Amino acid sequence: MRHTLPIAPQFYVTAPQPCPYLEGRMERKLFTALQGEDAARLNDSLSQQGFRRSQNVLYRPSCADCAACLSARIDVSKFRPSKGHKRTARRNGNIQRRATSPWATEDQYALFRQYLEARHADGGMADMDVFEFAAMIEETPIRSRVVEYTDPDEDALIAVSLTDVLEDGLSMVYSFYRPDRPQASLGTYMILDHIDIAREAGLPYVYLGYWVAGSPKMGYKARFSGLEIYRHGQWSPMTDPDAYQDDTHPLSADPIAEQVANIHLPDRRWTGG
Repeated sequence: MRHTLPIAPQFYVTAPQPCPYLEGRMERKLFTALQGEDAARLNDSLSQQGFRRSQNVLYRPSCADCAACLSARIDVSKFRPSKGHKRTARRNGNIQRRATSPWATEDQYALFRQYLEARHADGGMADMDVFEFAAMIEETPIRSRVVEYTDPDEDALIAVSLTDVLEDGLSMVYSFYRPDRPQASLGTYMILDHIDIAREAGLPYVYLGYWVAGSPKMGYKARFSGLEIYRHGQWSPMTDPDAYQDDTHPLSADPIAEQVANIHLPDRRWTGG
């Protein structure tokens, strides 16, 4: 199904498929291509409206009877580490960070396979081969970085984040890490480190992807102070997580045409004499 705004880009809707977060639900995505000389501006604009990037596509959940998936970001100026966050930072104090251009490596793919087999063996990425992995990392029309974390004691790669640099923040597109270090809380540590990177760069936000009301898998995101969610067309501070259960109601989702009509696009750049 295709939906078109008065000017490009065009928006499409995926066919329904089982939701990976809420049992018994069906998910559907609204998406558009990310290409051309204005790709960065489009990515910035739609990221601020709850969209996420996957290679050359921008997408946002658009389920027929549920609106539980809410885009989440951390306001860096309002973040205050909890005691648990401070312990995680100390526990990983020896880890070394290196940001590189978006190129895939064999070490990254080996770590990615370990992570999937331990954490998401039945997920949509479970069958991703090395070429598809390389495409995930390298096919980006915007400014992206691969942030690698290594343990100097073992001289080993232990965590990776594919990160986009937006005009107003860092977007953690996809992260994975050693699954045999549960006490290290490496996923949380990478978010904490990205908060530090954003603060040093003068960027106000760290985009975390989606927080899903009612999904235990996403509970960790609500534990970050300064968290904002995109809901009803605007960003607002996260309140009590239980207050968002109404978003799983069948009447909580707006019609597709209304969703598309409310998307704001960046001004077009006109050239010529």
